[in-house]
Amino acid sequence: MLELESKDYFKGLPLLDHVNINTMFARAVLEHLVPGSVYVDAVHNPRAFYVVHSYGMSLLFGEAGNEAFTRGLHDYMTNQAGMRQSAEWLQSDPAAEWTPILDSILSIHNSSLINSGISSLENHSRAIERNTRVNFCFNREAYMDAKAQLPRPDGIIMRTTKEQFLAQSGAVVPRFFWRDEEHFAAEGIGYTLVSDGEAAATSFASCRTAGKLEIGIETAENHRGKGCALAVCSALIDYCLEHNLEPVWACRLENQGSYYLAQKLGFRPAVTLPYYRLAV
Repeated sequence: MLELESKDYFKGLPLLDHVNINTMFARAVLEHLVPGSVYVDAVHNPRAFYVVHSYGMSLLFGEAGNEAFTRGLHDYMTNQAGMRQSAEWLQSDPAAEWTPILDSILSIHNSSLINSGISSLENHSRAIERNTRVNFCFNREAYMDAKAQLPRPDGIIMRTTKEQFLAQSGAVVPRFFWRDEEHFAAEGIGYTLVSDGEAAATSFASCRTAGKLEIGIETAENHRGKGCALAVCSALIDYCLEHNLEPVWACRLENQGSYYLAQKLGFRPAVTLPYYRLAV
């Protein structure tokens, strides 16, 4: 795996256009909208791409079969050099031949951990974990039917401000997906439910293109189970519909909260694919 200079990120766009899953986060990196890294099989005429978003998501696409690239992929996934200090989640183009390669790397690496004396791989940071990624499609009629039945939690829904952008904490918040508050204010959008003087939930654009907006959602722990997420997501979906944007939702199948929240808002599971948590 060779690191591609940022001036050459555009080389990945033609192949990315043929990947038929949600690739918005990878496109954001290739188009220099957010920080990230890109690794390839060859610098001058790359045919395999590994795109890393600064949030810790990565996409592998292009042609499989380059042995040197595959060896580098093994070393990267298993964190041989110890460069990765936090979790990274990898998905690959299901139409290419990457899944058998990734599964083989997982099997060999995890077996070596067991042989070294590790008794359980569950939640072990050095293990590679295989989950499932779900891409949804949006059903407008289902959403409109559901919208009439949505609960109305206490509080006020407002556009997410620069101050809220900077102050919010959690696993999925806007500052992880935009360069800074000015970038978010200029090109992003979010809605925050303020209840009891605090941000109870925020739904925001984690990625945005000319015709699509991917939804991110975070609910404060002490406000969960009250319908806050439904309310702010509905506000963002309404914004999408008013601005001719397709709402986009994707999550881990194992994240049952997000998986079922999507379906309450008119999204339907469309594509599932392997989703790997890489070794740290």
